[in-house]
Amino acid sequence: MTNDSWDDTDDDLFAAAADGVYSALLDRMGEAAPQPRLAATRRVAELLGDPQRAYPVIHVTGTNGKTSTSRISESILRAHGLRTGLFTSPHLVRVNERIAIDGEPISNEALVRNWEDISPYLAMVDTELTTAGEPPLTYFEALTALAFACFADAPVDVAVLEVGMGGEWDSTNVADGQVAVFTSISLDHTSRLGNTVAEIARTKSGIIKPSSDVVSAAQSDEVLSELRRAAALTESTFGTEGDAFSLLSNTVAVGGQVLTVQGIAGRYADLFLPLFGDHQAQNATVAIAAVETFLGGGSQQLATDVVAEGLATVTSPGRLQVIGTEPTVLVDAAHNPGGAQALAGALSDYFTFDRVTAVLGVLGDKDVDGIVRALDPVVSTFLVTQSPSERATDVDELAAAVVRIVGPDRVTVEPNIRTALDVARDEASGTDRGAVLVTGSILLVGEAITIAADEGWKGA
Repeated sequence: MTNDSWDDTDDDLFAAAADGVYSALLDRMGEAAPQPRLAATRRVAELLGDPQRAYPVIHVTGTNGKTSTSRISESILRAHGLRTGLFTSPHLVRVNERIAIDGEPISNEALVRNWEDISPYLAMVDTELTTAGEPPLTYFEALTALAFACFADAPVDVAVLEVGMGGEWDSTNVADGQVAVFTSISLDHTSRLGNTVAEIARTKSGIIKPSSDVVSAAQSDEVLSELRRAAALTESTFGTEGDAFSLLSNTVAVGGQVLTVQGIAGRYADLFLPLFGDHQAQNATVAIAAVETFLGGGSQQLATDVVAEGLATVTSPGRLQVIGTEPTVLVDAAHNPGGAQALAGALSDYFTFDRVTAVLGVLGDKDVDGIVRALDPVVSTFLVTQSPSERATDVDELAAAVVRIVGPDRVTVEPNIRTALDVARDEASGTDRGAVLVTGSILLVGEAITIAADEGWKGA
């Protein structure tokens, strides 16, 4: 039985047990209320023998683009011949997606086996925490410990870890990243991370470890100041886009785009990237620089065929992903203004739709006005629905907010997600180049992906 893929027929035997693991995680304090602490995760890791020290780490944080940058980095590393681990969040359909081994979601069998191994230690720490008057381990703390253990068990040659929220006190920060990667930083999670981009950058800069290497996307002056300060204090190297490396060109191509990148160590020309949007070209540029830094300290150029293979085979589910045809149905996990702006730009530059119906659901702590204003120029009709989360904005409240920006003639309401998708597809089918866009909430995107698969929207 393989540990590398959860698609194997034999692995179906463990599906119910894997569902049980997810249920056990859900019984813990959710990801909406992360605890600003590292000691709890560090204590579990200590009891487990510090599995996160069994492999080198590339650590990725930022506001937008960190999942795609993590996935592209992992794909290049795998093309280089390394056995990889990838930890991302959140998942779209199954929790297995968050822990990937060699490019595939972890098998149900490996997930269950490792969970059974670490559960007694989780219980020990829960007891210690509650005795001390603290909340027991949260969903994300337990999941992070599980990922560390799975990667050590595999074993992997390198792990790419995406921060859950922030950086300094995020559970993944128990690991010591040899390379700290920063994607674009802007305002998000302000109640947790700070009210200014400088405060947010300061929190995220906490992933920089002593004498490590730092790679950053282009940032505002305020953000760069914070990142440079943290790099100097830790005696780390610092390479930023536009200075140490850059995207030289990108052009629209069938199924994605072609780009040329000036990396830290060399130039990589005519690379095909099967992802849409200029922001994905930027993410790929940062990922190339991160891998160059990890493998050769930024002084050794990667083999061009390795970079080409890594980019050509990458996937980024839930990011401008086509889940249906006739009509075209796209999903995108944009859930803040920065992500929505990147989505709007990609729709304009990479597609030729004459009508876009947006199925929109947003969580209560998000900037609805910012998201809608970004999408307004590229969306014909907003079909407001209820995101499948207890934290979702009430559908009538969300509709009222959208109406204030785009007017009542372009807004309809359908609380049931499945019905909303049917209405949107019918509307898009009424024109030769109509499309449906599902966005605003990662959970909504995951639900749409499941429905599309169940109903066969992409055909045979």
